[in-house]
Parts: sequence; C-alpha cells; structure tokens
Amino acid sequence: MSSLFDDLKEGLEEAIAYEKGTGKVNTKTYMILPVTEYSNKEIRDIRMKAGMTQSVFAAYMGVSKKTVEAWEGGRTHPTGPACRLLHILASGEDVEYIVAK
Repeated sequence: MSSLFDDLKEGLEEAIAYEKGTGKVNTKTYMILPVTEYSNKEIRDIRMKAGMTQSVFAAYMGVSKKTVEAWEGGRTHPTGPACRLLHILASGEDVEYIVAK
C-alpha cells in the first residue's frame, strides 16, 4: 500500500509543480493523416505487389474473400481500418506477414 501512496503523492507533487509553472510535463503529439481511399485497381496492385492471393489477402485484412473480390471488382470500397492496412502495404516498407492457416 505504501508504494501506491508514494506513486499518488509523486503524481500530485508533479501536477502542483506544473500548475505553479516550475515543473515539466511529458507530452506526446501525434499527427494523424487522413484516411486514404483506394480504387479497385490500386487495391489489386497493392495485393499483387505484396505477393498475396485473394484468400491470403482477405485473411490479412480480416475480411472474407468475397469482400476482397467486391473491392477489386469496384462493387464496394474499403473504409477506416481496412484503408489504414492498405496504406501500410502500399507504403512498401518491409512488413512481416503472419496469417493463420
């Protein structure tokens, strides 16, 4: 219990010092880029560049093979998290792929 008290006391002392202008605060700033939208041709090109079949790509993306077929056929479009994963693949950085069988 003493450790918890010491941690709380230290945190409060830091907050008081910051409020008085004598303490420093650790801050971290994140730059969040807008979500990139991809055309059906771009999605297929990204998949092919990664060397994945539609089935493996679907497992990587967490969607069904039918969904990948619809993306590549232009019938539907990925959104949100799927676009972020596509951006990672499109960036060309070496990424290790771990896909369940």
